[in-house]
Amino acid sequence: MCEPQRLRQVCKVMESYGERLQYSLFICDLSRTELIHARAEVEAKMKLSEDSVVIVDLGDVDTGRFTFIGRRRPLPTHGVRIV
Repeated sequence: MCEPQRLRQVCKVMESYGERLQYSLFICDLSRTELIHARAEVEAKMKLSEDSVVIVDLGDVDTGRFTFIGRRRPLPTHGVRIV
């Protein structure tokens, strides 16, 4: 069972690498090295048999891929990864 305290720790790590878009959705503009470090930090906080994190690499930014309703969020300049 996912423990709220442990998941808050994962969220704090993610907030240090990117911007929180929703409760547990983060957009990060990371180099390969930064992604490796972020992943290691997150894995250290997780209980791998119970928790899960999904990393989606969206490749080069194509602003046509994102539609904003309301306040527009700044997008990374390259290699968007949503975690």
